[in-house]
Amino acid sequence: MGTMENSELLKELRIDRGVPPPPSRKPWRIVLAALVVAALGIGAWFLFAGTNAVPVKTAQAQPMTSAVASAASVLDATGYVTARRSATVSAQITGTLTELHIEEGEHVDAGQVLAKLDDTAQLAALAQAQAQLHAAQSQLVQFQAQLAQSRRDLVRMEDMVARKLVSQQTTEQARTQVETQSAQVATQGRQIELAEAAVKSAQVQLGYCTVRAPFSGVIIAKAAQVGEIVSPFSAGGGFTRTGVGTIVDMDSLEVEVDVNEAYINRVVAGHPVESVLNAYPDWKIPSHVIAIIPSSDRSKATVKVRIGLDTKDNRIVPDMGVHVSFLEEKKPAAQAQAVPRGVLVPAAALRKDGDKDIVFVLKDKKAQRRSVSLGGNVGDAREVRMGVSAGEAVIIEAPADLKDGAAVVEIKS
Repeated sequence: MGTMENSELLKELRIDRGVPPPPSRKPWRIVLAALVVAALGIGAWFLFAGTNAVPVKTAQAQPMTSAVASAASVLDATGYVTARRSATVSAQITGTLTELHIEEGEHVDAGQVLAKLDDTAQLAALAQAQAQLHAAQSQLVQFQAQLAQSRRDLVRMEDMVARKLVSQQTTEQARTQVETQSAQVATQGRQIELAEAAVKSAQVQLGYCTVRAPFSGVIIAKAAQVGEIVSPFSAGGGFTRTGVGTIVDMDSLEVEVDVNEAYINRVVAGHPVESVLNAYPDWKIPSHVIAIIPSSDRSKATVKVRIGLDTKDNRIVPDMGVHVSFLEEKKPAAQAQAVPRGVLVPAAALRKDGDKDIVFVLKDKKAQRRSVSLGGNVGDAREVRMGVSAGEAVIIEAPADLKDGAAVVEIKS
C-alpha cells in the first residue's frame, strides 16, 4: 500500500517535456524601448548638433495701450516717508515730571498741555517777586506824600521871604528838599519797574513747568514717565530724560529719494510721480516732484529729491519704505495722439551693444538683431518705441554670445 502511494507521488512530480513553455515578452519590450531612445537621440542630434541651432525662450511684444503709455516711467527710485515738521518736545528747565498726558498714536492740538513739572520752587520765586513789587509800590506812595508836603512848605517859605519874615537861606533849603524828594520818587519808580520785571521772569519760569504741544500732530513716541527728571540738556548717565515725547505733523509727510546723479536730468520739479509703499504694494499714490535738493552725496553719487504726496491717508506713516516711479510729463490729448505708441517687451529681452540698446527677434528660425529706442518702465516690462512691432517674438533667454542670423530653436516653457 505504501509502495503504490509513493509511485503515484513520483508521477505527479515528473515534468512533462512534451508541452512547450509560454513565450516571454520581455525581450521585445526592451528592444522596442531601445529603438525609441535611439530615435530620440538621433532626432535631438540632428535638431541641435546637426543644425547648430541654439535653444532659446521667447515672449511676445505687447501693444502699448494709451492707459499703459500714460503710466510709463522715465526713472525708478526708492526712498522713505519723512516728516517736514517733527519735534521732540521737552521742558525748557530741569525738573521732576509730575504729570504726563500723552500716549503713542494720540492726536494733540497746538498749545495742548502734554506734561507738567514740579513747580514748588517757581511758585515760591513768583511769590517773592510779587511781594517785592508790593513793597516798592508802598514806598513810592510814601515818597510821593513826602514830596507833596515839601512842595507846600516851599510855597509858604517863598511867601514868608517876600514879606521878609524868614531868610533867603531857609527858602533855598526848602527848595533843595523838594528836589531831593523828587529824585527819590523817580528812583522808586525805576525800582517798581525792576520789581515788575522780576515778577514777569518768575511767571515765565513757572510757565516752563508746563510742557505744551508746539503744533498739531500725532504722538509717535513717549520718552518719559511720571517721577523722572527731564532736562533740555543731556546730563549723562541715563538718569535724566531730554524729552517727554515726539510729535509729528502728519500733514507735512513727504517722500525723500536718492537718485543716481547720472539720471538726475530726467527729474523735473512739478512732474508727476507714482509712489508705492512697500507695505501696500497694490496702492499707487499720485504724487509730484517738489524740488531737487541742490547737493550731491559724494560717497553714493546720488542727489536727494523731495516728493510731495497728493493723497493724505492714515496708512502713510514716517520712515515707511517707498518705491517711486517718475512719470513722463502729461501732454495735451491732440499731441499725445500724434505720437506713435510703442510696444512692451520684458526687461530680460534688452541687451547692450556698446552704447546701443538691442534685442533679438525670432524670425524664420533665426535670431535677428534689432537696434531699439527705449521709453519708460511699466512694471517689469520696458517700452520700446522703435525697432520692434507688436506680436513679434523677442528672445528673452539665450546665450550671451548669440549672434545676428544664428539658427535658433524655440523652447516652450
